[in-house]
Amino acid sequence: MSGVDGGAFAVNVAASAGAALVVLLGAAAFGVRKGLHRVVDIAWGLGFCAVAGVSYALSAGHGDGGRRLLVLVLVLVWGLRLSGHIAARSRGHGEDPRYEKLLSKAPPERRTAYALRMVYGLQALLVWFVSLPVQFACYVPHPPGVLAWTGTAVWAVGVFFEAVGDWQLTRFRSDPANRGQVMDRGLWRFTRHPNYFGDACVWWGLFLLAADAPAGWATLPSVLVMTYLLVNGSGKPMLEKQMHATKPGYAEYVARTSGFFPLPPRRA
Repeated sequence: MSGVDGGAFAVNVAASAGAALVVLLGAAAFGVRKGLHRVVDIAWGLGFCAVAGVSYALSAGHGDGGRRLLVLVLVLVWGLRLSGHIAARSRGHGEDPRYEKLLSKAPPERRTAYALRMVYGLQALLVWFVSLPVQFACYVPHPPGVLAWTGTAVWAVGVFFEAVGDWQLTRFRSDPANRGQVMDRGLWRFTRHPNYFGDACVWWGLFLLAADAPAGWATLPSVLVMTYLLVNGSGKPMLEKQMHATKPGYAEYVARTSGFFPLPPRRA
């Protein structure tokens, strides 16, 4: 595995699964008690932080120290910012309509078990699988090379789009004059989903830190799954369906604005 200690990495994979499960089960305990399962969105970023912390600790003596620290810092900056933003955005709100719709499929007496399986269990599995590049990168024994630093730059672009896009949207929504209007300013002029585009860049950047070693390319399915979820899964399509139903000007916005990659607005 390109100098990577396969046995130590296998232990890390198992420990990371446990770390992700602990975080999501903690969120489940809170969500079931409060009847508010949107807490899983806050736990999402924290789960990756836990995996990165476990990987950093267990890879001591196996991976390059500078690379391990770089991976840890990048994941913590991204994950803690995301969780903090979602927590602030969710304060004072009820259940997320996505989870209401999902959990309505189960009979009332089996709703908790269904939530544990389809909300928290599934998210724990995704955290573990998507984070495989993070786990592997901590075990690469040589210092970061060109590919790793390129990945860091891609990560930085992603965090910029994600953080600035979220900040711009929060400011827009805080103005009562914008109620019912479509956010089409700032980064939102160039892409309908700067936060999702940024999230994809973050994970492609982290993947490049693992791909700095040839065996790291085996973690490519992880970043492909994450990108698919953002573009075609629970990210962009579900949000746009809701926006079409609630925002009268959204169709016009879609006609002139790129759906994912930032591009100049099209002429009407």
